[in-house]
Amino acid sequence: MSVLPELTAAVDALRRGGVIAYPTEAVWGLGCDPFDQAAVMRLLDIKQRPVDKGLILIASTPAQLDGLIDWDGLSPPQRDAVRASWPGPNTWVVPASARVPRWITGDHDSVAVRVSAHLSVIGLCDAFGGPLVSTSANLAGLPPAFLRDALDPALLQRVDAIAPGETGGMTAPTSIRDARDNRLLRA
Repeated sequence: MSVLPELTAAVDALRRGGVIAYPTEAVWGLGCDPFDQAAVMRLLDIKQRPVDKGLILIASTPAQLDGLIDWDGLSPPQRDAVRASWPGPNTWVVPASARVPRWITGDHDSVAVRVSAHLSVIGLCDAFGGPLVSTSANLAGLPPAFLRDALDPALLQRVDAIAPGETGGMTAPTSIRDARDNRLLRA
């Protein structure tokens, strides 16, 4: 099976500390290596988003999040609820391990994580070898882009690569729940 040149270019950009645009379950996202502080700061600058808000990590498998989630900070039923919802369009705020950088958690002791069932995300995370930052590919406060053609050309000029694929067709961004109390943070 051959790898699409656009996927290879996106993964190469990630490995060089770049920022990419890529399709997710619902909207186009901006992503980078979550452990590369300079890349994350550049992504936040492109998006015009403050670091204190924190960012979502997206993965292709739960194993890609090993060591990032403090599972002991959740009860067994809370852990089971998170794990039972994956893979899928379900983002959970969970206790973060000490390994998660502050430029990802922001002002929180938690991290937002999702294990996606979206084929483009799976291919990208697998080829990269780990989770990616996932935030909508729009300036903070503006509506997200559900189609590639709706991406802001000025934003696209600032990214290093565009991954291939289409969004998953959802009509709203993925839900976000706090695993500690099951509170819905974003419907």
